[in-house]
Amino acid sequence: MTTIFHRLRVSQTLTVLMLALLTSGCEAEAPLAGHRLQILAEGLDHPWALAFLPDSGILVTERSGRLLRIDPDDGQRQAIGGVPAVAARGQGGLLDIALHPEFRRTRWVYLSYATATDSGLTTAVGRGRLEGARLAEFEELFRAQPPAEADQHFGSRLLFDRAGHLLVTVGDRRRRDWAQRLDTHAGKVLRLTADGGIPPDNPFVGQTGALPEIYSYGHRNPQGLALHPETGRVWLHEHGPRGGDEINLVVAGANYGWPLVTFGREYHGPTIGVEPPQPGFVSPLHHWTPSIAPSGLAFYSGEGFPEWRGDLFVGALVHRHLQRLRLRGGEVIAQEKLLTDQGWRIRDVRVGPDGYLYLLTDAADGVLARLEPGPDQSRP
Repeated sequence: MTTIFHRLRVSQTLTVLMLALLTSGCEAEAPLAGHRLQILAEGLDHPWALAFLPDSGILVTERSGRLLRIDPDDGQRQAIGGVPAVAARGQGGLLDIALHPEFRRTRWVYLSYATATDSGLTTAVGRGRLEGARLAEFEELFRAQPPAEADQHFGSRLLFDRAGHLLVTVGDRRRRDWAQRLDTHAGKVLRLTADGGIPPDNPFVGQTGALPEIYSYGHRNPQGLALHPETGRVWLHEHGPRGGDEINLVVAGANYGWPLVTFGREYHGPTIGVEPPQPGFVSPLHHWTPSIAPSGLAFYSGEGFPEWRGDLFVGALVHRHLQRLRLRGGEVIAQEKLLTDQGWRIRDVRVGPDGYLYLLTDAADGVLARLEPGPDQSRP
């Protein structure tokens, strides 16, 4: 139901200090200067991901299993039918969403979700054609093997690369050793064709004892994927345990170390593996220790915020902020914490076609918000 809040389109104006100078290793914590935070929709049930439709509508997944189309102009929402049954347990449910690269022609919408089997829960990916208010012809394209009893670490981010392949992340399913094994999909980045097939140049195709969908391995629970706007390379971030959240460049066939090589520690204190760098393992470009619990990842290349062009944005679930990372080449040279006064667990961050930043908050009363340029109304 549309609320008075939606109809009035309440806008919140946040005041901020901008960084005058960013230098290597520095970190600032401040709200923003001269920017507006618009609440586009509220009352969402643990929203997980969003995708922009060509007609300006926004598709939003809710972990409980509902897919919504939200009008960013008035907050009106419409439930989309044809969504598969999901296992909304723990961290599982309806998770990421991606549109086919030629969506205007194909109308394919891709979903990742937790699904139940006789042997436990697992991550699945499927697609359906968006026809009006329904996903028609929905079909499951992939199901990670093997299932596990745990209701955590599903991974589940989706991303189409520039070649039109679909990248899928799967968490370690709380079975650490699986991340290093090539006979399981857990703890991996997978690479599929748009119809769920296996690209012939995947790094482990034809290797005995290895699943051919695997593209990289040794990951814990990756929940951020983004294409660099200039290089087209795939960037990923993943949750560490107590420390050791990582940003990595995804390389075919590479081993990212979990749980053998990590900056993270057990939640009760002891070390887990050895710290990077270690021979045979890819070291992260950046890590957060202590953990911020990153979710959602986006490069900014729009026109709305010229001062942010080329920066990387990450949602933080535990430390409850939006993090801006200033890059120089492949190096993080500065960090800035934004929206710290909101207290939001930011689940997803995306750059819209209008050049503004869109956010989802992980809560039973979650919001869809837009950060846009605007006058700093707090000044006289």
